[in-house]
Amino acid sequence: MGHWAFFPAVTGFWCGILFLLVLDRTIPHLHQNSDEPEGLHTQLKRTTMLVLAVTLHNIPEGMAVGVVLAGWMAENSGITAAGTLALSLGIAIQNFPEGAIISMPLRAEGMGKGRAFLYGVLSGIVEPLAAVLTMLAAGLILPALPYLLSFAAGAMIYVVVEELIPEASAGTHSNIGTLFFAAGFTIMLALDVALG
Repeated sequence: MGHWAFFPAVTGFWCGILFLLVLDRTIPHLHQNSDEPEGLHTQLKRTTMLVLAVTLHNIPEGMAVGVVLAGWMAENSGITAAGTLALSLGIAIQNFPEGAIISMPLRAEGMGKGRAFLYGVLSGIVEPLAAVLTMLAAGLILPALPYLLSFAAGAMIYVVVEELIPEASAGTHSNIGTLFFAAGFTIMLALDVALG
């Protein structure tokens, strides 16, 4: 796309943000009334938005793995078995904290351990399904993949900025949240560089 190579990323990113913004504004049963104290409804809204964002985020991740596997199986000279394994391992490793992001708030709301864990696992089940479907239709999905990946990034950024950062900054231990955010970012950065 030459000078317009940024277009898919910018378009998909803003579509992801606007999609969650519209959901945030149009799902009435998740919103707290202004005269109602902050409590269960607000927490349910945050958790629902987080589950939705992580699930949306997992679909293009699975698609990325599916495209790479399809390219490797088609013996594309630019895709190696080591590169395919590195991408698959990188995405698999980062799925553990994503599952915890789902399970821990549900557990904090009083849901049982087993059920909270199950919801964390189910949020990631879309990933292998998306990988298989993408492998079957790689030629059709490949042109849309940059839009889909940036859509997922926009959805996650919306939830992080709207819900997670303000919540992590509240209270007496806000420095701990900031340090762990930085630690998580550093770990993912190191994994990205190490696994290529």
